[in-house]
Amino acid sequence: NIGDKAPEILGINEKGEEIRLSDYKEKNSAYFYPKDSTSGCTAQACNLRDNYTDLRKAGYEVIGVSVETEVAPEIHRKEQPAFTLIADTDKKLVEQFGVWGEKSMYGRKYMGTFRTTFIINEEGVIERIITPKEVKTKDHAAQIL
Repeated sequence: NIGDKAPEILGINEKGEEIRLSDYKEKNSAYFYPKDSTSGCTAQACNLRDNYTDLRKAGYEVIGVSVETEVAPEIHRKEQPAFTLIADTDKKLVEQFGVWGEKSMYGRKYMGTFRTTFIINEEGVIERIITPKEVKTKDHAAQIL
């Protein structure tokens, strides 16, 4: 929720390093995406990659999170983003942020990640949430800015 403190330990990045919120001195944009190498997730990652310099100039760092195993190395090979990606394979972070739940596609129900972005200020407090219905994958950097 807006005003809540974000978790300190975010997870393990594509290099196998533990990522902590306190490692960053800027505002953070933690975005949770459902599945690697799908059209929506690829569009979102590429849009953030292509606008990463503008996001950094505005004082933002980008951290992408997915529950897929090996998602971070896979997307780094394909889309080559300059930002950190976390494979939340134990689903701890998606549950802490409340973005894991029942979804439905073509009448089939399953558990998955709700595409959501959290803007976290320099003190580690969530100051804005871009909800699944609001996220525009092809123009997400502009939404953050």
